[in-house]
Amino acid sequence: MAIELGIDTRITLAAAGLLFILALVLGVWKYQQISVSPDATAHIYVDIAHRATLLYSFATLLLAVFSELSAWPTAVNLAAVLVILIFFLAAIASYIVHGWLRDTTNQFHGQTSTAGTHISMIALIIGEIGGFLVLFTGFVAGQF
Repeated sequence: MAIELGIDTRITLAAAGLLFILALVLGVWKYQQISVSPDATAHIYVDIAHRATLLYSFATLLLAVFSELSAWPTAVNLAAVLVILIFFLAAIASYIVHGWLRDTTNQFHGQTSTAGTHISMIALIIGEIGGFLVLFTGFVAGQF
């Protein structure tokens, strides 16, 4: 017996799988750096990219559940998920870039910290929390 999932949930689950695959590939990059490093460590942003992507892949599974159980229309749920995923991907991309360039050990300190960095963080906060509140209130409305 197959379970019929909404398109919003199927897209979110596919995104979770892709993020998990990316996390595994980033783990290989991390291992490669550890294996050639004199102190057996990867660059901090390679480590952060790997760990964050693992966490985001599982967080995306949580988004899929709330999306599936939400009372809101599919388009609303999908829009909320996509906003969150865009910010997840932007964060991962910035970690990968800093790991590749080895240009900083703290993107909020020194030359890599700009007004744009802080504006991006405010947008991330609003987008991720707002997107999840849409899904969560849809869950509450539909289940209680």
